[in-house]
Amino acid sequence: MMEVPLFLRGIIVITGKNMRLYYTKPPVLMFGLLFPLFMFFAFFVGRHLDLSTFFPAFLAMMLFFTASSVGPLITPWEKREKTYERLLSYPVTQDSIILGDVAAGAVFGIGISVLVWIASNFFIVVGVTNWVLFSLAFLLGTLSCATLGALLASPASDSPPNVMIFSNLIRFPLIFISGIFVPLQQMQGWGLTLAYCSPLTYMVDLFNAAMSGRSVFSPLTDCSVLIVVSVGFIVAARFIQKRNMMKGM
Repeated sequence: MMEVPLFLRGIIVITGKNMRLYYTKPPVLMFGLLFPLFMFFAFFVGRHLDLSTFFPAFLAMMLFFTASSVGPLITPWEKREKTYERLLSYPVTQDSIILGDVAAGAVFGIGISVLVWIASNFFIVVGVTNWVLFSLAFLLGTLSCATLGALLASPASDSPPNVMIFSNLIRFPLIFISGIFVPLQQMQGWGLTLAYCSPLTYMVDLFNAAMSGRSVFSPLTDCSVLIVVSVGFIVAARFIQKRNMMKGM
């Protein structure tokens, strides 16, 4: 049997450790699961809206919050408990740690969002017109959100509440400018310009293309932006954490 390379084994071990320790932490459950559900009930329930039309945006919002909620908690929590430096003393690299954090967020995001999608089929008509695009929306959307979570955890801080507050200051505005509550077709001026700058916009658009066949951008554009953004977030997280290590953080 071929031996798994040390780098990949490090990622797998870090991912498993994060899944066991952080999936049930209150901040992850609150901001990753309960908050998007509350937002859905507040904006859509009781307003006589076609839920099937808005469901792709809701699914993207659920994926966004779940996949990006694990990462911001891991690094500051381990720095507070003085286990981050001990982890670096093991035969793993900092890249393995970052990718393990990303993988843990991605697994959490996909798992919860798929369950929500399956459960929703019992209450409303949730069609999928293109399964290939639907799968890409899940995979690339999850990757971009999980890498954002890893980036938000990169600043040198050993206070999980401070990092979670900082991450929410970034995440909350994104859901209001990304075509979730106001479709891109109805935006104009600065609102539309800001929407173009949000990676969540392209995930929402890709879910719309996959589930309703209607999108503003081409699926190729959506996928390309999500890939570039994911790589950019990982590179930025790697740079910030290495700089912090050089400063003795």
